Amino acid sequence: MKSFIKIAFIVIIIFIIVLQILSYLLTKKAVTQYTDSELREAALSRNMPSTPATYEELLKVVDTKENRLSKDKIELGKELFFDKRLSKNRDISCDTCHLIDKDITNNRSNKQFSKTLLSKDKPAAKDCVVCHLSDQSGTDRLATAVGHNNQKNPFHLNTLTILNSSLAKYQTWDGSVDTVEEQAGASIEDLYKMNLTQEEATERLLKDSKYVDMFKEVFKDIKNPQAQTLTFENIQKAIGAYVRTLLTRSKYDEFLDGNNSAMSEQAKKGLANFINFGCKGCHTGMSVGGQNIQKFPVRDYNSILDLTNVFIEDEKGREVSGVSLNFDMRHSYPFENIGGFLGMNKQQLFRVPILRNVTKTSPYFHNGTVDTLRDAIKFMAKHQLGMNPSNKQMDEIVAFFESLEGDIVDYKIQERDK
Repeated sequence: MKSFIKIAFIVIIIFIIVLQILSYLLTKKAVTQYTDSELREAALSRNMPSTPATYEELLKVVDTKENRLSKDKIELGKELFFDKRLSKNRDISCDTCHLIDKDITNNRSNKQFSKTLLSKDKPAAKDCVVCHLSDQSGTDRLATAVGHNNQKNPFHLNTLTILNSSLAKYQTWDGSVDTVEEQAGASIEDLYKMNLTQEEATERLLKDSKYVDMFKEVFKDIKNPQAQTLTFENIQKAIGAYVRTLLTRSKYDEFLDGNNSAMSEQAKKGLANFINFGCKGCHTGMSVGGQNIQKFPVRDYNSILDLTNVFIEDEKGREVSGVSLNFDMRHSYPFENIGGFLGMNKQQLFRVPILRNVTKTSPYFHNGTVDTLRDAIKFMAKHQLGMNPSNKQMDEIVAFFESLEGDIVDYKIQERDK
């Protein structure tokens, strides 16, 4: 019996060595080198364009025939976004969970604390929200969303950022909501969010003559001037119109628009890694995510043996491909599944997160169990791509993500030509 065990062990070792050799010979990842113009074209050709810089360009991207944007509608939506009367207890508003300042000039990046989350060392405190309330991140930075009567989300889901959300095809973790207008209404009615019925919402606003006049001006029907304009549907449309303007621009956008010096060389290498490794396959579009629903994790590690591609650096700093042997008995997720959420149709299908401003939207993943961006990148590389990036590659990818950090664009909103 002992001799059989020894032979089996030797066979396994030989098998592993052969796999490592084959991995080096056959699966070594060629890292494409780009010039600035080639890198820009590589991103643009993969449906990763820059954010609109002007209101005219904005209209081409986010305006819809179902909810045409106008200056008055956007201003009305802005008032509603910050109005606590749209919650049952009149104590929370949309911006309670989607933190931004009503004065757009105050929505500027606060990098004083964000560097902590990009560090190779984990922050001392697990809950980073105390330091990041001023980040203007469009989210609350909590591991699980808290709403009406301080109730936590029953599935321990955290709040997705409102910034750039109108660029996404899906608005929720399970992809059940498509538009920002629909999401606005769902948030008002949700028991664990604002917990207000459609009837209560309209009744409250009808008592305010200012709102009555604003709705009449924005939604007046020339063919039917007596029609009720302050309706729940129009509340959704007004809030949606405002949310559609909450786009950010960053150094990444400046680079895509032709400024070669906008991004650091390290960030450019990170963008090249992002493209070469296949990250852009899911994190695509102007929003760099939010465009599709994907299985997570692709690699469940339900078996004892896990042969994963590894990229390590030799003594000369060159990247060498190999294979790691992992004994991993975790199931479903690579972290604790607090809340038991399983995504769309309980199939572990999730909306791909938006990566713009990802440096300011921790903690990560649907239940907020991953604190740092570096850990989130490691999980994604391993469990989605079967890779283990080197420290140098990690630094480059983090630098690229930093270049995606931007401020809300102050669009000089003008009325469209009649």
